Amino acid sequence: MKKMNIILSFILAIIFIFTILSPPPTKAKQRRDWRLRISSTTSTDNTGLFAALNPPFEKMFNCRVDVIAEGTGKALKTGEMGDCDLVFVHAPQAEDKFIANGFGVNRREVMYNDFVIVGPPDDPAGIRGSKDASQAFGKIAKAQVFFVSRGDDSGTYKKEMEIWAKAHIIPQGKWYAQAGQGMAAVLQMAYEKNGYTLSDRGTYLAYKDKISLEILCEGDPSLFNIYGIMAVNPARHPKVNYILAMAYIGWVTSPQGQKIVREFGKAKFGQPLFVPLAIP
Repeated sequence: MKKMNIILSFILAIIFIFTILSPPPTKAKQRRDWRLRISSTTSTDNTGLFAALNPPFEKMFNCRVDVIAEGTGKALKTGEMGDCDLVFVHAPQAEDKFIANGFGVNRREVMYNDFVIVGPPDDPAGIRGSKDASQAFGKIAKAQVFFVSRGDDSGTYKKEMEIWAKAHIIPQGKWYAQAGQGMAAVLQMAYEKNGYTLSDRGTYLAYKDKISLEILCEGDPSLFNIYGIMAVNPARHPKVNYILAMAYIGWVTSPQGQKIVREFGKAKFGQPLFVPLAIP
């Protein structure tokens, strides 16, 4: 595995350098072709991370980056259809399947944060301070306090289903609602309903000033949340911009890209929203 990572890093470096040394595209080509389409989970977009990562890359490669923000499941489906060049999500098992089925290539781990269970300050289910996510879910279900689920096949929803399964609970009833929306909308709904939800820490921190929800359960190792990036397989979809996709993978896993990840959120929130993995 270490040898493969070294080889992949070497390939990325070559593509990165080749792209930098290539003559910049004409304005016409930039408008039509020299464009990178990233299909990504909502958390990377909602937190504002792309607003920090993408402009330097666009300037460096004289290109435009378009982000399609959707749940991880939909993002992977977009990649399967060849409707994007790059997938940036957070569901390692689903990502491995995406690669194994021939839809993606050259996956790299970029960063991580964690999931947290948030809820109203009065905590009617009594989960405050819990370090066991499945036990916390069990208390919420037993108390039948309102819980808002993403319900959208996102990485967050996949993690939520894992926790319910570990608790041996099939969530159903008037207390449980599937929103079918992104994380920001779900946090707002949980706030309005005085209920609970599972959130990635980054999106929660980005929106916590707008909602009266508190982190009530954190620290369970199962809540670890890894983000991976991979190019759509050009052998499956020849029209994808594979060169630019590989250049972006090289950028986000480079010392400069990883520094942006490491520093993102510190000034505004007093702590980073993500922790770099490619260059710890």
